[in-house]
Amino acid sequence: MENKFVALDGGGKFSYKEQGTGKPVVLLHGFCGSSAYWDELLPLLPNGYRWVLPDLRGHGQSGAPAGEYSMEAFAGDLAQLLKGLDAGPAIVLGHSLGGYIALAFAERYPELLSGFGLIHSTGFPDTDAGKEGRLKGIATIEEQSLPAFIEGLVPKLFAPDHLQSMPEAVARTIEIGNSTDPQAAIRTLQGMRSRPDRNDVLSNTKVPVLLVAGAHDQIIPVERTFSVGGSQITQRLIETSGHMSMLEAPEALMEAIESFLATVY
Repeated sequence: MENKFVALDGGGKFSYKEQGTGKPVVLLHGFCGSSAYWDELLPLLPNGYRWVLPDLRGHGQSGAPAGEYSMEAFAGDLAQLLKGLDAGPAIVLGHSLGGYIALAFAERYPELLSGFGLIHSTGFPDTDAGKEGRLKGIATIEEQSLPAFIEGLVPKLFAPDHLQSMPEAVARTIEIGNSTDPQAAIRTLQGMRSRPDRNDVLSNTKVPVLLVAGAHDQIIPVERTFSVGGSQITQRLIETSGHMSMLEAPEALMEAIESFLATVY
Protein backbone atom coordinates (compact mmCIF):
# COMPACT_ATOMS: atom_id res chain seq x y z
CA MET A 1 0.00 0.00 0.00
CA GLU A 2 1.60 3.25 -1.15
CA ASN A 3 1.50 6.53 0.73
CA LYS A 4 -0.60 9.35 -0.71
CA PHE A 5 -0.22 13.01 0.16
CA VAL A 6 -2.44 16.05 0.62
CA ALA A 7 -1.49 19.61 1.56
CA LEU A 8 -2.58 21.01 4.92
CA ASP A 9 -3.98 24.53 5.17
CA GLY A 10 -1.21 25.45 7.60
CA GLY A 11 1.49 24.22 5.25
CA GLY A 12 3.29 20.95 4.85
CA LYS A 13 2.22 17.58 3.53
CA PHE A 14 -0.08 15.07 5.19
CA SER A 15 0.65 11.43 4.32
CA TYR A 16 -1.91 8.65 4.42
CA LYS A 17 -2.63 5.19 3.07
CA GLU A 18 -5.97 4.01 1.78
CA GLN A 19 -7.47 0.57 1.13
CA GLY A 20 -10.90 -0.61 0.03
CA THR A 21 -14.20 1.10 -0.67
CA GLY A 22 -17.33 1.62 1.37
CA LYS A 23 -17.96 3.08 4.80
CA PRO A 24 -14.90 5.06 5.98
CA VAL A 25 -12.84 3.84 8.93
CA VAL A 26 -9.75 5.76 10.11
CA LEU A 27 -6.90 4.11 12.03
CA LEU A 28 -4.74 6.61 13.95
CA HIS A 29 -1.36 5.39 15.19
CA GLY A 30 0.31 6.21 18.50
CA PHE A 31 3.16 8.49 19.55
CA CYS A 32 6.41 8.04 17.62
CA GLY A 33 4.59 5.58 15.38
CA SER A 34 3.27 5.78 11.84
CA SER A 35 0.71 4.14 9.60
CA ALA A 36 3.20 1.25 9.45
CA TYR A 37 2.00 0.29 12.94
CA TRP A 38 -1.02 -1.26 11.22
CA ASP A 39 0.91 -3.38 8.71
CA GLU A 40 0.01 -6.66 10.45
CA LEU A 41 -3.67 -5.73 10.20
CA LEU A 42 -3.65 -4.92 6.47
CA PRO A 43 -4.27 -8.49 5.25
CA LEU A 44 -6.99 -8.88 7.90
CA LEU A 45 -8.99 -5.74 7.02
CA PRO A 46 -12.46 -6.79 5.87
CA ASN A 47 -13.98 -5.71 2.58
CA GLY A 48 -16.82 -3.22 2.48
CA TYR A 49 -14.94 -0.43 4.23
CA ARG A 50 -12.76 2.44 3.10
CA TRP A 51 -9.73 2.18 5.39
CA VAL A 52 -7.76 5.43 5.84
CA LEU A 53 -4.43 5.23 7.69
CA PRO A 54 -2.79 8.64 8.20
CA ASP A 55 0.69 9.53 9.36
CA LEU A 56 0.17 12.17 12.05
CA ARG A 57 1.99 15.49 11.67
CA GLY A 58 5.72 15.03 12.32
CA HIS A 59 5.40 11.24 12.13
CA GLY A 60 6.07 8.77 9.33
CA GLN A 61 6.11 10.49 5.95
CA SER A 62 4.02 13.50 6.97
CA GLY A 63 5.60 16.92 7.27
CA ALA A 64 6.35 18.60 10.59
CA PRO A 65 4.77 22.06 10.42
CA ALA A 66 5.68 24.73 12.94
CA GLY A 67 3.33 25.51 15.81
CA GLU A 68 1.71 23.60 18.62
CA TYR A 69 0.99 19.89 18.46
CA SER A 70 -2.06 19.88 20.67
CA MET A 71 -4.66 17.16 20.40
CA GLU A 72 -6.95 19.77 18.86
CA ALA A 73 -4.35 20.57 16.18
CA PHE A 74 -4.04 16.89 15.28
CA ALA A 75 -7.84 16.62 15.18
CA GLY A 76 -7.94 19.61 12.83
CA ASP A 77 -5.51 17.87 10.48
CA LEU A 78 -7.79 14.82 10.40
CA ALA A 79 -10.86 16.96 9.73
CA GLN A 80 -9.06 18.53 6.75
CA LEU A 81 -8.11 15.11 5.43
CA LEU A 82 -11.62 13.65 5.71
CA LYS A 83 -13.20 16.70 4.12
CA GLY A 84 -10.64 16.62 1.32
CA LEU A 85 -11.33 12.94 0.70
CA ASP A 86 -15.09 13.47 1.01
CA ALA A 87 -14.89 10.60 3.50
CA GLY A 88 -17.11 11.60 6.41
CA PRO A 89 -18.84 10.76 8.60
CA ALA A 90 -16.25 8.16 9.57
CA ILE A 91 -15.42 5.80 12.38
CA VAL A 92 -12.14 6.97 13.96
CA LEU A 93 -10.14 4.40 15.92
CA GLY A 94 -7.06 5.73 17.70
CA HIS A 95 -4.16 3.90 19.33
CA SER A 96 -2.69 5.64 22.40
CA LEU A 97 -1.95 9.20 21.16
CA GLY A 98 -4.39 8.44 18.36
CA GLY A 99 -7.06 7.84 20.99
CA TYR A 100 -6.43 11.24 22.55
CA ILE A 101 -6.86 12.72 19.09
CA ALA A 102 -10.04 10.71 18.49
CA LEU A 103 -11.51 12.21 21.67
CA ALA A 104 -10.60 15.75 20.61
CA PHE A 105 -12.06 15.00 17.18
CA ALA A 106 -15.30 13.69 18.73
CA GLU A 107 -15.56 16.85 20.81
CA ARG A 108 -14.88 19.28 17.97
CA TYR A 109 -16.19 17.56 14.83
CA PRO A 110 -19.16 15.37 15.81
CA GLU A 111 -20.72 15.94 12.39
CA LEU A 112 -17.80 14.02 10.82
CA LEU A 113 -18.17 11.02 13.13
CA SER A 114 -20.19 7.79 12.99
CA GLY A 115 -18.36 6.24 15.94
CA PHE A 116 -14.94 6.16 17.52
CA GLY A 117 -12.64 4.01 19.57
CA LEU A 118 -9.71 4.12 21.97
CA ILE A 119 -7.14 1.35 21.53
CA HIS A 120 -4.81 1.25 24.54
CA SER A 121 -5.74 4.86 25.28
CA THR A 122 -7.71 6.80 27.88
CA GLY A 123 -10.05 9.71 28.46
CA PHE A 124 -8.04 10.75 31.52
CA PRO A 125 -5.37 13.47 31.40
CA ASP A 126 -1.80 12.74 32.43
CA THR A 127 -1.23 12.05 36.11
CA ASP A 128 1.37 14.18 37.89
CA ALA A 129 3.85 11.35 37.41
CA GLY A 130 2.89 11.14 33.76
CA LYS A 131 3.46 14.87 33.28
CA GLU A 132 6.88 14.54 34.89
CA GLY A 133 7.62 11.66 32.54
CA ARG A 134 6.78 13.84 29.54
CA LEU A 135 9.31 16.43 30.71
CA LYS A 136 11.95 13.75 31.18
CA GLY A 137 11.24 12.52 27.67
CA ILE A 138 11.70 16.02 26.27
CA ALA A 139 14.99 16.35 28.16
CA THR A 140 16.23 13.01 26.80
CA ILE A 141 15.51 14.06 23.22
CA GLU A 142 17.10 17.49 23.68
CA GLU A 143 20.16 16.37 25.64
CA GLN A 144 20.82 12.95 24.10
CA SER A 145 18.84 12.14 20.95
CA LEU A 146 15.53 10.88 19.68
CA PRO A 147 16.97 7.34 19.27
CA ALA A 148 18.00 7.37 22.95
CA PHE A 149 14.41 8.24 23.88
CA ILE A 150 12.97 5.56 21.58
CA GLU A 151 15.30 2.90 23.01
CA GLY A 152 13.92 3.68 26.47
CA LEU A 153 10.30 3.87 25.34
CA VAL A 154 9.76 0.80 23.19
CA PRO A 155 10.42 -1.93 25.80
CA LYS A 156 7.55 -0.48 27.86
CA LEU A 157 5.16 -0.83 24.93
CA PHE A 158 5.17 -4.62 24.82
CA ALA A 159 4.04 -7.24 27.29
CA PRO A 160 7.23 -8.32 29.13
CA ASP A 161 7.20 -11.83 27.64
CA HIS A 162 6.98 -10.43 24.13
CA LEU A 163 10.29 -8.56 24.37
CA GLN A 164 11.98 -11.95 23.99
CA SER A 165 9.41 -13.77 21.86
CA MET A 166 8.77 -10.95 19.34
CA PRO A 167 12.21 -9.44 18.63
CA GLU A 168 11.33 -8.49 15.04
CA ALA A 169 8.24 -6.54 16.15
CA VAL A 170 10.27 -4.75 18.83
CA ALA A 171 13.00 -3.88 16.33
CA ARG A 172 10.45 -2.67 13.79
CA THR A 173 8.80 -0.43 16.40
CA ILE A 174 12.18 1.12 17.19
CA GLU A 175 12.81 1.67 13.47
CA ILE A 176 9.43 3.37 13.01
CA GLY A 177 9.99 5.51 16.10
CA ASN A 178 13.33 6.76 14.85
CA SER A 179 11.64 8.13 11.71
CA THR A 180 9.77 10.70 13.83
CA ASP A 181 10.87 14.31 13.52
CA PRO A 182 12.64 15.09 16.85
CA GLN A 183 11.07 18.54 17.25
CA ALA A 184 7.66 17.10 16.43
CA ALA A 185 8.21 14.45 19.12
CA ILE A 186 8.98 17.19 21.65
CA ARG A 187 5.92 19.23 20.65
CA THR A 188 3.73 16.13 20.78
CA LEU A 189 4.97 15.33 24.29
CA GLN A 190 4.01 18.87 25.27
CA GLY A 191 0.60 18.45 23.65
CA MET A 192 -0.11 15.17 25.43
CA ARG A 193 1.04 16.64 28.73
CA SER A 194 -1.44 19.51 28.48
CA ARG A 195 -4.48 17.59 27.22
CA PRO A 196 -7.64 17.85 29.37
CA ASP A 197 -9.82 15.17 30.91
CA ARG A 198 -12.22 14.02 28.19
CA ASN A 199 -14.13 11.30 30.02
CA ASP A 200 -17.18 13.54 29.59
CA VAL A 201 -16.85 13.06 25.82
CA LEU A 202 -17.06 9.31 26.35
CA SER A 203 -20.02 9.68 28.71
CA ASN A 204 -22.02 12.13 26.62
CA THR A 205 -21.36 11.08 23.03
CA LYS A 206 -24.32 9.98 20.94
CA VAL A 207 -22.26 7.62 18.75
CA PRO A 208 -20.97 4.12 19.51
CA VAL A 209 -17.58 3.83 21.23
CA LEU A 210 -15.08 0.96 21.32
CA LEU A 211 -12.60 0.70 24.21
CA VAL A 212 -9.77 -1.84 23.77
CA ALA A 213 -7.31 -2.59 26.60
CA GLY A 214 -4.36 -4.94 26.94
CA ALA A 215 -4.12 -7.06 30.07
CA HIS A 216 -0.34 -6.50 30.18
CA ASP A 217 -0.28 -2.83 29.15
CA GLN A 218 2.54 -1.08 31.03
CA ILE A 219 1.62 2.37 29.67
CA ILE A 220 -2.15 2.63 30.22
CA PRO A 221 -3.67 0.25 32.78
CA VAL A 222 -6.94 -1.45 31.93
CA GLU A 223 -8.95 0.60 34.42
CA ARG A 224 -7.84 3.87 32.80
CA THR A 225 -9.08 2.65 29.42
CA PHE A 226 -12.34 1.23 30.82
CA SER A 227 -13.12 4.52 32.59
CA VAL A 228 -16.70 4.88 31.34
CA GLY A 229 -19.54 2.43 30.81
CA GLY A 230 -22.90 2.81 29.16
CA SER A 231 -25.12 1.53 26.40
CA GLN A 232 -22.95 3.25 23.77
CA ILE A 233 -19.70 1.72 25.10
CA THR A 234 -18.17 -1.59 24.01
CA GLN A 235 -15.25 -2.78 26.18
CA ARG A 236 -12.84 -5.42 24.89
CA LEU A 237 -9.88 -6.83 26.85
CA ILE A 238 -7.05 -8.53 24.94
CA GLU A 239 -5.57 -10.97 27.43
CA THR A 240 -2.23 -11.55 25.70
CA SER A 241 -1.37 -7.97 24.78
CA GLY A 242 0.59 -5.10 26.18
CA HIS A 243 0.24 -1.64 24.61
CA MET A 244 0.72 -2.85 21.02
CA SER A 245 -2.05 -5.32 20.19
CA MET A 246 -1.80 -4.45 16.48
CA LEU A 247 1.61 -6.19 16.63
CA GLU A 248 1.21 -8.48 19.63
CA ALA A 249 -2.26 -9.86 18.89
CA PRO A 250 -3.45 -8.56 15.51
CA GLU A 251 -6.12 -11.22 15.02
CA ALA A 252 -7.68 -10.50 18.41
CA LEU A 253 -7.62 -6.75 17.79
CA MET A 254 -9.14 -7.17 14.34
CA GLU A 255 -11.91 -9.36 15.73
CA ALA A 256 -12.74 -6.64 18.27
CA ILE A 257 -12.75 -3.95 15.57
CA GLU A 258 -14.80 -5.97 13.10
CA SER A 259 -17.42 -6.85 15.72
CA PHE A 260 -17.67 -3.18 16.64
CA LEU A 261 -18.05 -2.07 13.02
CA ALA A 262 -20.93 -4.50 12.60
CA THR A 263 -22.79 -2.72 15.40
CA VAL A 264 -22.28 0.72 13.83
CA TYR A 265 -22.88 0.13 10.11
